[in-house]
Amino acid sequence: MARIESLESLRAIYGAPKGRSVAKQLDRLDRHCRSFIALSPFLVLATQGADGFGDATPRGDQPGFVGVLDDNTLVIPDRPGNNRIDSLANLVERPGIGLLFLIPGVDETLRVNGTAVIDEDETLRPAHMADGKLPATVMVVTVREAYLQCGKALMRSNLWADESRIDRSLLPTMGEMLRDHTRSSEPPETQADMLARYAKALY
Repeated sequence: MARIESLESLRAIYGAPKGRSVAKQLDRLDRHCRSFIALSPFLVLATQGADGFGDATPRGDQPGFVGVLDDNTLVIPDRPGNNRIDSLANLVERPGIGLLFLIPGVDETLRVNGTAVIDEDETLRPAHMADGKLPATVMVVTVREAYLQCGKALMRSNLWADESRIDRSLLPTMGEMLRDHTRSSEPPETQADMLARYAKALY
């Protein structure tokens, strides 16, 4: 192994960032960032636990589900889930957060980094109701960095191309995979049953 163990060794390979790759980084949300967030129905949320392990989780809802309070503050509602609350627990212990916003059909992404707190504020939660249900809590994110990421990764992966879509039958159903992961003897949940259960939990 030729492990890289210092920043100096790493920079010797890659060199220093130049030009717009550095200049594009903002310490706030400008009008372009706000517009991107308003159009985004999906983001990846990254946190780190006290054990040092990183964690990345998807978050999605209707476009604009993430609220922008001002140039340095975002509000992300927490929708019903499985109550693992890995990200929320991580943020209670370590407030650092990274967000990657995506818009279907757009190769560029928006990266936002900062800190976050978990809040059950009675004025913030009602503003982020969905189908008559209040989020149990909201994440209030203080923005420290915001910048657009070029589309090379999504372009190389052809993520949005119709020809990149796979036949779902190439993978077992979620129920089958969960049965194997949990070593359950119960019959696997069908895809239809799983979708019905998720719909009930959401609505």
